Amino acid sequence: MNSKKVIFQVHRISKNNKDEVLEKAEKDLSAVKDHYISRLVNELQGTDFWKLRRAYSPGIQEYVEAATLCKFCTTGTLLNLDEINAMLLPLSNPSVEPLQINILDYILGLADLTGELMRLAIGRISDGELEYAEKICRFVREIYRELTLVAPKMDDSSDMKTKMDVMLQSVMKIENACFSVHVRGSEYIPLIGSDDASYTLLGVPNFE
Repeated sequence: MNSKKVIFQVHRISKNNKDEVLEKAEKDLSAVKDHYISRLVNELQGTDFWKLRRAYSPGIQEYVEAATLCKFCTTGTLLNLDEINAMLLPLSNPSVEPLQINILDYILGLADLTGELMRLAIGRISDGELEYAEKICRFVREIYRELTLVAPKMDDSSDMKTKMDVMLQSVMKIENACFSVHVRGSEYIPLIGSDDASYTLLGVPNFE
């Protein structure tokens, strides 16, 4: 829940408040790690925590989603699994086996990240930042391409196929949005924020 609040914080970003919003989001994300992830680490380190993964997996996936979103918005790069686990090591007692995030939870969180990046891209287009939206589009497209190679080998995840379908929809929505601005120019941008219920955003139904 607290990781989701970090994601909501990032979505407040605009070209006028980027530094302020990201600084607050990073601070809130650090609080999630220090107050909640640390409790999980302290309780499970040195145990067979892999056997208990399903009990804490949803929260870890949300944390991965928030952490990777902040990293992209700050540096334009992907926060990888080794980097996330390195941040968790100081929370552990060095004399016992540290809790580490499972690669499956990382990939599932990464899949959810693409949906948040799609929303971010649409917001940047409505704010006139087409170049930034195109950067997001290339990044999401690359994640999708890489995960199409990994997903077939993920025997332990029944919902990965659903996530891949949603991810493809996110890619298409960003591509359609960027393409529409190029084709229709300035007349398209005001429609992004239209309250007209008859208007279908990007030509794709059921955007929400």
